[in-house]
Amino acid sequence: MTPRHKFSKEKYDAVIIGAGPAGIFAALELTRKNGWRVLVLEKGFEMAKRKCPVRGERLAGCEIGCRPCSITCGWGGAGAFSDGKLTLSPEVGGWLAEFVGQRELVRLIDYVDKVFLKFGAPHHVHGADRDLVEEIRQRAMLAGLKLIADPIRHMGTDRCPAVLQAMRDDLDGKVEVATRTPVGGILVESGAAAGVELEDGTAITAGAVIAAPGREGANWFAGQAQALGIGMINNAVDIGVRVEVPSLIMKPLTDALYEAKLLHYSKTFEDQVRTFCMNPEGYVSKEAYGEVITVNGHSYSDHGSGYTNFALLVSTRFTEPFKDPLSYGRSIARLANLLGEDIIVQRLGDLQIGQRTTTARLERSTVRPTLMKCTPGDLSFVLPFRHLRNILDMLEAMDELVPGVNARETLLYGVEVKFYSARLKLSKSLETKVKNLYAVGDGAGVTRGLVQAAASGVVAARAVSEKLACR
Repeated sequence: MTPRHKFSKEKYDAVIIGAGPAGIFAALELTRKNGWRVLVLEKGFEMAKRKCPVRGERLAGCEIGCRPCSITCGWGGAGAFSDGKLTLSPEVGGWLAEFVGQRELVRLIDYVDKVFLKFGAPHHVHGADRDLVEEIRQRAMLAGLKLIADPIRHMGTDRCPAVLQAMRDDLDGKVEVATRTPVGGILVESGAAAGVELEDGTAITAGAVIAAPGREGANWFAGQAQALGIGMINNAVDIGVRVEVPSLIMKPLTDALYEAKLLHYSKTFEDQVRTFCMNPEGYVSKEAYGEVITVNGHSYSDHGSGYTNFALLVSTRFTEPFKDPLSYGRSIARLANLLGEDIIVQRLGDLQIGQRTTTARLERSTVRPTLMKCTPGDLSFVLPFRHLRNILDMLEAMDELVPGVNARETLLYGVEVKFYSARLKLSKSLETKVKNLYAVGDGAGVTRGLVQAAASGVVAARAVSEKLACR
C-alpha cells in the first residue's frame, strides 16, 4: 500500500499522533514562537469530509459501522460533534492537576479558554452568578448532593465544528497535516522516540512524538505502551444510564448553571454517582466505540427539543488482579446491544416495579424519546444490581433538589459507558519513560474533556519546544 499523503520532509522536529483537541492545541502551541517542522497524523478525515451516512438532525444512530467512524475520529476528534461544552473549572475534566499542580492548571485553563474565544467560541459564560450558585449548592447539600461549581461556555453541536475548522485554517501552511493516515507504531532508538511507522510501513523520523490518540485510539496506544514497557495505572470506569425528562423540571438548575455537576454517595453502597453531560433542550444520541454502541447526548445553540437529558454514572475502580476496566465496560455495553439491538429505553416507573417497558407503554408516556431508534426494554437485565441501585438512590436524592426527576415517566437509556483510558506513568511535562515521547489527552488517560485535553497538549508542546530550542 502506498502512503495517502506525500510527506514534505525527511525528518520532522515533532510528530503529533491524533488531531483531537490535545493534538490541535499541541500544534497551535508549537507554531506560536518557533518555526518547528511539525507533522500531524490523523486516521480520520478533514472536518469538511467528516460525513456520517446515518447522521440526521438528531444523530439517530449507526447500523453501518464505517471505518474509520467520522463521528469519533477525524480533525477535531470525537469532541467535534459533541455538545461543545468548555468547562472552566480545574475540578472537572481530568487529572491534569496531578501532573502540573492546581495553580498551573487554573492558568492553563484560562489560556486555553482565550484560544477558544479567539477562534469563535461564544463569550457568554453560564454559572457566573456566584450568589445563585451558592444558593443551589446549599439546597443540594440538604439533599445529600455535592454541587461542583463549573462555569461553562456552550458552543453547541452546530457551532463546535466551525471553531475547530478555524483552528485548522490557522495552522494551514504552518504545520503539515496528513489525514486518513493511521499510525501503526512508535519508533524508538536507544531509549528515545525516533518517529513513527505508519500502518502501510512508511517510517517517519522525528525528534519528538506527542501521542494524542483520543478515546478511539486508546486501545492501540495501550498496546504501544505495553510493548515499550511504559507503566500504566487503571482509571475508574464509569457505567450508567442517560436520563431524559421535560426541560421544565430541570430549569431551576439549567437556567442558572446550564450544566449541573452533582456528586452523590449512594445510601445503599456509598458508591460515587455523578451527573455528566447535561443537555438542556437537548437530544439523546448514540455513539460507536469499535463494535459496541453506547448512548450519549447533545444540544444545539439555536433550537431545542423540550427535554433535558443527562448521564448518571457510577464510578468503579478495580483492584488486583483485574486490570482491564475497558473490557468490563464494553462487555456491559455489548449485553445492552444484544438485548436491545443497540440502545434500550425504559420508563423509570417500570424499572421500579420490575417490569419491562413495552412499545405500548412507551407510546402512552408523557415523555417521548428524542432518540429516534431505540428498543423499549428492561435495564435490570443489563446493569449489575449494584450500579442499578446506586442510580436509583441518586434519582431519589436529585428529586429533593429538583422535584419531578424521580417520576414514573422519566426515561432511562442504557447503557452509557465512559471509556477512560489507562493512565500512563508520566513526568510533570507528560513525558513517558521513553525519552521524547509524550502522552496527552483522553486517549492517554490524562483528561476527560475538551478543555483539559487541550491544556495537556499545551503542556507537552511547551516541553518539546524547550527541548528543541536547546539542541
